[in-house]
Order: sequence, then structure tokens, then C-alpha cells
Amino acid sequence: MQAAAQELTVYGRATSSNVQALLWGLEELELAYTRLDYGEVYGGLDTPAFRAMNPHGKIPVLTVGDTALFETGAILRYLATLHGDDSFWPADPLARARTDMWAEWAKHDVAKAFTGPVFWRNTRTAPERRDPALIRRNLDRFEAELAKAEPRLAQSAYLCGDALTLADIQFGHVLYRYFDTELDRRDLPALAAYHARLAERPAYRKTVMVSYDELRNTF
Repeated sequence: MQAAAQELTVYGRATSSNVQALLWGLEELELAYTRLDYGEVYGGLDTPAFRAMNPHGKIPVLTVGDTALFETGAILRYLATLHGDDSFWPADPLARARTDMWAEWAKHDVAKAFTGPVFWRNTRTAPERRDPALIRRNLDRFEAELAKAEPRLAQSAYLCGDALTLADIQFGHVLYRYFDTELDRRDLPALAAYHARLAERPAYRKTVMVSYDELRNTF
């Protein structure tokens, strides 16, 4: 694993799920970095300096020396290519694609189905404004995606085999809040065992299993 050649700085609050995915990846790759609070109550996303780094005004942003990168998946692929070993991010193009297809599914079909439709409408919304029927429908759709991973996780420790990969970073970071939130969850035993394995990893505990109290009942 290579040492970082340039200083790495993460712009984004620690309670952002996308920032958490990036931080988890950085920790698993054993890379040194600095994190700065941006977004939500910390502001800073509409400043000219931040928009020069990311014109979309979203977090996270990673600066590598004087170069700014945005979009979590793109940043993680860059870091994995430069610093990951063959088990985390395979060098063989076909093996890499097998990992990347699950990473893409996790980001676009899993994370997006949970963060806004379930977590925001449940935990981030004040109790008197919640729509239980809508949350239930959204949770059903989210769990239908989770169920697609159940057969794989029943056969291997991680999403793409017996070693943690970039796909697990994109998939696993939403599971802490899923299991920690008061929800009527579907019985997915292989997924629950998988999350328990993730929770044993120091990098996951440090970057993902963090308090989100500042996000409760904010809408």
C-alpha cells in the first residue's frame, strides 16, 4: 500500500453519510487526512471558494494537494486505484468491474433508497410531521434492495467475497443507521451478521458508527 504523496483534506461534516463513506475508505486504506466541517449547520457550501472546488455545492470534496475532487464514488475509486491492494480494488479489469458493479448498485439503488426516503422522513422529520404509511412503503422498497445481497452474504463474509472491497464501503455505510434507527425491520439474518462484522472493524466504528443526534427532528 502506497503512502499518500500529497496532503489530503476532506470538506464535509462527519454526520453526512456520503462523507462517512469517504472517511471509512480513507481509514481502511490507512491514509492520513484532515477533515473540515462543511454543510448543514456549518455552512460554507455557497462560498466562492467552495464552489470553485465543487460547482454543485455538495459534500464531500477531497483536495489532493491543489486538486479538488468531488463525487464520493469517483473519489473512492481514485484512492483505491492508487492505494488499495488487489483484494480491495482488483487490478484485473474484469475483476474490478465485478466489484464496481456492486459498488454502483449500492450507491445508486441502496443508499439513495434509504437516506432520503427512510432516514430523512423518519429520523430527520419531527414526529408530528411524519407519514408512517409513506415511510413503510419506502422502507419496503429499500429492504427489497437489501434482500438482493442476502444470498451473497450468506455465502461470503463480504459483498464480493471473503475480503472487504470498495463495494462494501458504498454498501455498508448506510447499514449502521438502518439497524440503529427505530424501524420495523425485515428479517435478513445474513445482512445482520454482515453488519456485525463491519461493526468489528475499527475504521467503521470510527467513521460510521457516530452520533447523528444533531440531525434528529430538524424538519
